[in-house]
Amino acid sequence: MFKNKHIQRRFLFGLLFLVIFFLGFFSGTTFSIKKSVLNEDGEVEITKVMDLYSKTRSDKVSFDQFWKLWDEIHEKYVIQPVDDVKLFYGAMQGLVAGIGDQHSVFFPPEQAKQFAEDLSGKFSGIGAEIGEKEDRLVVIAPLAGSPSEKAGIRTGDTILTIDGKETYGLTVGEAVEKIRGEKGTKVVLGVSRNDGAVTKDITVIRADIDVPTVTLDFLDGNIALLKIAYFNGNTVKQFNEKVLEIEKKNPQGIVLDMRSNPGGYLDAAIVVASEWIPDGEVLKEKFKDGEAKVYRSSGSHKLTGIPTVILVDEGTASGSEIVAGALQDYQIAKLVGKKTYGKGSVQDFEILDDGSAVKLTVALWYTPADRAINGEGLKPDVEVEKMFVEKPGVEEGKGETRDDFVDMGLKKGLEVLKEKL
Repeated sequence: MFKNKHIQRRFLFGLLFLVIFFLGFFSGTTFSIKKSVLNEDGEVEITKVMDLYSKTRSDKVSFDQFWKLWDEIHEKYVIQPVDDVKLFYGAMQGLVAGIGDQHSVFFPPEQAKQFAEDLSGKFSGIGAEIGEKEDRLVVIAPLAGSPSEKAGIRTGDTILTIDGKETYGLTVGEAVEKIRGEKGTKVVLGVSRNDGAVTKDITVIRADIDVPTVTLDFLDGNIALLKIAYFNGNTVKQFNEKVLEIEKKNPQGIVLDMRSNPGGYLDAAIVVASEWIPDGEVLKEKFKDGEAKVYRSSGSHKLTGIPTVILVDEGTASGSEIVAGALQDYQIAKLVGKKTYGKGSVQDFEILDDGSAVKLTVALWYTPADRAINGEGLKPDVEVEKMFVEKPGVEEGKGETRDDFVDMGLKKGLEVLKEKL
């Protein structure tokens, strides 16, 4: 929530930006640029912005070098005039990038507003999260039922081109600008998968996306299939509704599907894990000074005692790793699938005086058994080599949508669950 001049909210964000490419809203909250940094025309005036940061200094570096380069650009760069605002915010982005942490990011004012809007559960776009891996753009997770999933975008796809233009060297933020667009418009993503064995162009039509983050089905044998796509502001309400349905049905077991779940709100993940954990730690946050904050189980624990397996894959990240790691530590549930992504850090998101913002890593996560999540991921108890295989009649490598595949992960999960019944 807003606190005077800034927001400080903890996010689990899977990998830099939640790239859901929307034109959305951040419910009830207004972002504004301070009038003190605007000129008479309402535009950001760079000298006023710089005054806000004039106290910045370090004993280890000389900021004279910065101003020397600033003057060089203004005196010698071939195309004049240069945009001072872009220069300044570019320098700020470089400052945070210099940390070397892909989850710590500086946002100029407009991007800050857009990032905050990303947190709403309703938006327009393609419905996918991308990250950066070995200097390439990679799909972390297409949201269930989103335009990207329906078009055939898969977890692990490398994005080679956007509308025919190479992506090498693009940051995630720059890719967002190119992929974002209005509802009904299309974007063509050139992707490679299976270590380059398959390359194709996939056309995605942007659309309004009101993602139900939690869905529930009952399978043969009275098994509950509970899917959590992402942890946002709607997740707890939707999850609690599904828990009541599960109570009424009294299933023999639960398959919790968190494949391609990129994370979201920390509080929502704690609530979900607490329904299985009757008492004890769910998560530890460790800060730079050695201080640790412990999150404990709370709530009604209505799913305690119901045999459970959890489906995970390389797109399972952040908040979903918190839930999976805690239930695995307590031996409440076995993990079935592939090793998870390994995003276990906490970011504070702070709005600065000029309307820009910084998302900065301030803590690392550890499971109740003190296992590090960040950079490590969670190893499944039962590994599934191929999560999906083409149905009979579909040529290998030619399947486009989920309807073309057999869900081997779910199949194995049900086998493991039945062993517990």
